[in-house]
Amino acid sequence: MTNPITNHFDYISNEFYKRMKNVNSINELAKEFEDIVLEESNLIRKESIVALKHIATGKYLSSISNLRYTTGSKSQLVFVGSSEPDPNSLWKISFGSELATYTDTFITLQHVKTNNMFLGINHGYINDYGYYGFCYSKSPSNNHTEVSCDNSNDYRNGYWLNNWKFNYSKVVDHQGYLKSNDIVNLSITKCNINDGRFQDNQVEFLRSHDIQFAIGNDTFQEVVCHDERLGGNDEWCIELIHEVKIF
Repeated sequence: MTNPITNHFDYISNEFYKRMKNVNSINELAKEFEDIVLEESNLIRKESIVALKHIATGKYLSSISNLRYTTGSKSQLVFVGSSEPDPNSLWKISFGSELATYTDTFITLQHVKTNNMFLGINHGYINDYGYYGFCYSKSPSNNHTEVSCDNSNDYRNGYWLNNWKFNYSKVVDHQGYLKSNDIVNLSITKCNINDGRFQDNQVEFLRSHDIQFAIGNDTFQEVVCHDERLGGNDEWCIELIHEVKIF
């Protein structure tokens, strides 16, 4: 079994070695090298800044600092908003190695503009008596799981889940590395309590749809997690942002 490639220098060396076998001229060699360098520039590295475009609606996964749900967890809301990337739709992606493989990588998505807020779900709440309880918040417009942004270091969020798994949406068991413009499904594993112990069980997928909800005079297109059959509403295009402007 070969060792996984963990950085972009190894990626270039490995790809160059494989493709040299079919090269018959200097021109072909130069062309192969140019192609490899272009592919490498699209690899998503640890702590890259990315945007996630919802394929079905063409809108970007977004959050707004201190704008909170009025129901459920009352955490910072998540929605799909602009049809172009803007400061509210930028996320810092992190994972264990420099490059992310499709086979075994979990990622976190940190909202850039609010810095310490991560995309996730929460299964803890403070009840009317001030005690912590366990229940996943429901989305504003239906019975799916609410998706929000929150600070995993906050003591109140000991039950905050923000480790996402990504799968290539078109090919089962896709091999390779996460790249800009890949179309993916994002999933998260719920953690429940059984006999006083935490257990991982239900896997749910990130989805948006045309359903909207209101906060004050503003309406937002909903983002949820669900355990239903996958479809077009569950596809996201991950885009590498090379130049970041926060204003």
